[in-house]
Amino acid sequence: MNDEQLLRYSRHILLDEIGVEAQQRLLDATALIVGAGGLGSPAGLYLAAAGIGRIVLADDDAVDLTNLQRQILHRQDRVGQPKAESGRRTMLELNPGIEVEPVVARLDDAALEALVRRADVVLDCCDNFPTRQAINRACVAHGVPLVSGAAIRFDGQVGVYDTRRDDSPCYHCLFPEGEEVEPVLCATMGVFAPLTGIVGTMQAAEALKLVGRFGRPAVGRLLMIDALEMQWHDVRVPRDPSCEVCGRRPATTAAAGVERDRLSVKPEG
Repeated sequence: MNDEQLLRYSRHILLDEIGVEAQQRLLDATALIVGAGGLGSPAGLYLAAAGIGRIVLADDDAVDLTNLQRQILHRQDRVGQPKAESGRRTMLELNPGIEVEPVVARLDDAALEALVRRADVVLDCCDNFPTRQAINRACVAHGVPLVSGAAIRFDGQVGVYDTRRDDSPCYHCLFPEGEEVEPVLCATMGVFAPLTGIVGTMQAAEALKLVGRFGRPAVGRLLMIDALEMQWHDVRVPRDPSCEVCGRRPATTAAAGVERDRLSVKPEG
């Protein structure tokens, strides 16, 4: 790190759990954020501020006036512009010492695999279950940890899946592909603006811990928030040894038996 970086990140470096070594790991890391909406906005801002050296921001959507109630990466004068480009601009305004690569595309399996292969951590901030499942498959295939978030109305959740660990579930363990899940859209159901900030910021915190190798990431736990009552629930999520995506790994925990219907929150985009 140069003198400017030592000063910029000094409040991290002062923390014994981080210090110069972990901060350097953050600067050397690449994070992939899929979705530059309500969750990708706070997640991206905090990863940029914290000094993740390279951030790949993927989103095929354009900024809409209805986004601005919660998607804090964007500004009114950017309505109609690609969210990935708008997000890059805001993150570099905050921290010009990092790289931000915008990807203005809906990722097919091949493109997703290529981006995940380059990443040290992936943040799922997308808005549909098929993309979530595709992200999970790519992360399992390449051994890249995944931080997944969701928010709708006043309810949010965060899960961390790191299949480099034998005891970690993957996203498919909790939400098997093909199960009937009723789609829930913020466009029709609404979403509480600060909720996306809470969930997205937690995603950033977990991603930083994974990349910096400090603290204890919330692997094997589903953290759920009811923002209307400001109550948190912490559910243990064991891996499913028969999981079609990650089940080939040696089983070290019991099969997942979480109340999936209760937890099927569609991610905010």
